[in-house]
Amino acid sequence: MSCQHPKVDENSVVTLDTSIKPIRMDRRQIMMGIAAGSIVAFTGCAYNEQLGRNQLMLVSDGQMASLSSRAWSDMKKKQKISRNPKYNNRLRSVGRKITTAANMQNMNWEYVAFESKQKNAFVLPGGKVGFYTGMMDFLDNDAQLAAIMGHEVGHVRARHGAERYSQGLASQVGMTAAQVAVAASDVSYGAPLVQALGLGLQFGVLLPYSRSHELEADSIGLNYMTKAGYNPHQSVALWQKMASEGGSRPPEFMSTHPDPNTRIAALRQQIARMGY
Repeated sequence: MSCQHPKVDENSVVTLDTSIKPIRMDRRQIMMGIAAGSIVAFTGCAYNEQLGRNQLMLVSDGQMASLSSRAWSDMKKKQKISRNPKYNNRLRSVGRKITTAANMQNMNWEYVAFESKQKNAFVLPGGKVGFYTGMMDFLDNDAQLAAIMGHEVGHVRARHGAERYSQGLASQVGMTAAQVAVAASDVSYGAPLVQALGLGLQFGVLLPYSRSHELEADSIGLNYMTKAGYNPHQSVALWQKMASEGGSRPPEFMSTHPDPNTRIAALRQQIARMGY
């Protein structure tokens, strides 16, 4: 399936196509497609105006919210939650400003500070935002917190979680095809071949998309934090700070996140382009 759409301005509003339904195939259907020598082609194509590109969408927003809700509940049971108002009040205050700037304030957002020295934060589809206290202690000011919060809200707005999940589903079908083909042959290198394909899927498809998602979320988040009244230059200061304390990092090719210097360069370009 080919979906052609014009490029649009990066500040335009995201249009979510909630009518797209996931494609369901049982094992028999998958096997029939493989036996016929066909490549399984998914047609869950949705256009995201803010990103200016198509996205593979095999799951609905409702399905992702349901999956996320279960994962969120499980995490809150297993991870210690901070009861310190210093963290929670700050998190909610900045979060509300960012979601208002994103025109997503009516979504059921939940912000939780988890007790951990980790310098990390995350978001789950459905508006579940988690920050580790180690990250909040690491930040110099609320503008840097807003940069991260804008980034996390950007992931939700861009439907990155659903896209990533859809990519995983598509890659699993490709692996199934390879495993069946190898099982039907007499070659002795079947297992290494499948393992190599798995490696190719990881480094050739899934991880680059993840890095792309991170840069897209940085860009969206920069717009949100600026609209909310925070200094956009603090997004650059944040990643300079992260880079200075990053220590040993794997090569960018092997990483799910872009190198801090890559992010800094992209943010600086956007700040100059937008006149922030």
